[in-house]
Amino acid sequence: MATTPTQTAAKHFRGGSFLLEDRRPEDIFTPEDFTEEHRQIAKTTVDFTTNEVMPMAEEIEAKHFDVTRALLRKAGELGLLAADVPEAYGGMEMDKVTSALIAESMSQLASFSVAFSAHTGIGTLPIVWYGTAAQKQKYLPKLATGEWIAAYALSESSSASDAMNCRTRAVLSADGKHYILNGEKMWISNAGFADLFTVFCKVEGEKFTAFLIERNTPGFTVGPEEHKLGIRGSSTCPLILADCKVAVENVLGDIGKGHHIAFNILNIGRFKLGAACVGGARNGLNHAIGYAKERTAFGKSISEFGLIQEKLAQSATGIYAGEALAYRTIGMIDAALADVDTTAEGASREIQKRIEEYAVECSILKVWGSEMLDMVVDHVLQIYAGYGYVEEYPAERAYRDSRINRIFEGTNEINRLIITGWLMKRAMSGQLPLLPAIKKIMDEVMAGPVAAEERQGPLASEHQMLSAVRKLTLFAAGAASQKYMQALADQQEIMGALADCITEVYALESCILRTEKLRQTRGDAGAKQAIAMTRYYAAKAFETVESSARKVIAAVAEGDMFRTQMAILRRLAKHEPANTIALGRQIAGHVIAAGRYTL
Repeated sequence: MATTPTQTAAKHFRGGSFLLEDRRPEDIFTPEDFTEEHRQIAKTTVDFTTNEVMPMAEEIEAKHFDVTRALLRKAGELGLLAADVPEAYGGMEMDKVTSALIAESMSQLASFSVAFSAHTGIGTLPIVWYGTAAQKQKYLPKLATGEWIAAYALSESSSASDAMNCRTRAVLSADGKHYILNGEKMWISNAGFADLFTVFCKVEGEKFTAFLIERNTPGFTVGPEEHKLGIRGSSTCPLILADCKVAVENVLGDIGKGHHIAFNILNIGRFKLGAACVGGARNGLNHAIGYAKERTAFGKSISEFGLIQEKLAQSATGIYAGEALAYRTIGMIDAALADVDTTAEGASREIQKRIEEYAVECSILKVWGSEMLDMVVDHVLQIYAGYGYVEEYPAERAYRDSRINRIFEGTNEINRLIITGWLMKRAMSGQLPLLPAIKKIMDEVMAGPVAAEERQGPLASEHQMLSAVRKLTLFAAGAASQKYMQALADQQEIMGALADCITEVYALESCILRTEKLRQTRGDAGAKQAIAMTRYYAAKAFETVESSARKVIAAVAEGDMFRTQMAILRRLAKHEPANTIALGRQIAGHVIAAGRYTL
């Protein structure tokens, strides 16, 4: 790879193993590990969005797509569209941390961010990974510069989350030179101005396959723009295929293997979306801090009010945890890709395989990041109060724009099922020793209380809480597995509750490890804010895991078994709560004094 600064900053672990094994601070990549090159690319992207995109916000929101296209072309001139494109086809071939940093830094205006991400991610990557040499040579140079814009057409009105149930059909022509496609696609980002579409359909009604279709292809029509709640300046249209003739050379990948393209591309989309949500939350919080400092009520700045400070503290802590989650995940992916020879035969498939290893972490980042952003923009609007409901203030648009992220890249419900289902599938196949870990916990809790490991330092309690939430999660998973066995996948509410437990284990550990790494370089005084946010977040994470585990136990046990398991749960959940009011005031005071989110 052309840019490989993360290779020595993180270690390569099996996906999902965070639930079973402790990590050390030096094992993970954090924002503090960004290289000077990373920081420079982020600054270039922020400068571009601040100086080029934001002045055109009204035109973009009004669906002036000539403006959007021109800005995408400018982004291409800066190299911002080319991060994931191989050098051989005009790209920059950068590491995934760089790619995610660009997505995060492009998040000031969600409508443009969507257009950018749809083009560089799900629009371009299918060709990077699955295209023939001829397809790559024909399309990638144009996509890397923004001369052409890409789109990705998977969803249909009757099969949005159930992608494999698509109705669009393809039949090979009598002369064997074309496929004839018929059907419709829905909610296609960039459709109003894209030049190239990756379209999924079923060949002969059975073989799920991807095709590359150019805009001017006969029988291919773009429908009218959807008028949406948020991201109003992005293009979203249906596609109509009526005897659309596509040359056999434009089949992408193998006939009947389109699901590999669809699902692997979504893993990249999920971690980029998670990073973009962190950027959007930071932008929103910075607006809220500025407004809270200026707005007065009852004779003083509203930033002095405790309930306003609580919102600022929750938002700042969410951003800190989101940064830790995002770059831990993406750093692991870069570590896994570090020794791949990208020029070798079959390199693309090896890259996909190694990224797929972290499917559960990508789903966690997508779910957690989108819900964290919703929390932040809700707080931001509340801080603005009546003005937050008015279009000329930034809170209103951010609030509307945020909502789509829980639907994009697979709904959060689907992703919760992936989180638990993926881990259980690996456990059943023996790829992840989850079942022995569950048995060990079940044996341990039935044996009675044991002395807790003594730890030192300002996060000693949080390390113990992390150990407890792991045990609670494994205990709840064990109880659910004993009850339902292979049928657990049909119990969606339980699968969702277990996903919330799993997610908080990963998020809390990411926070703790990031802060411990900061302590090593800055000392306790220099890491004071990070320590406070980690302790603040730990309180929330613990509540979520305890509540979700309680929900699972109540659903799977009854009678004496229920009483026994609840007694075990209470024992595992025993801890001394932190003073979150004092911590919140400290966190809020820091960002208020700085005038923005900062460590």
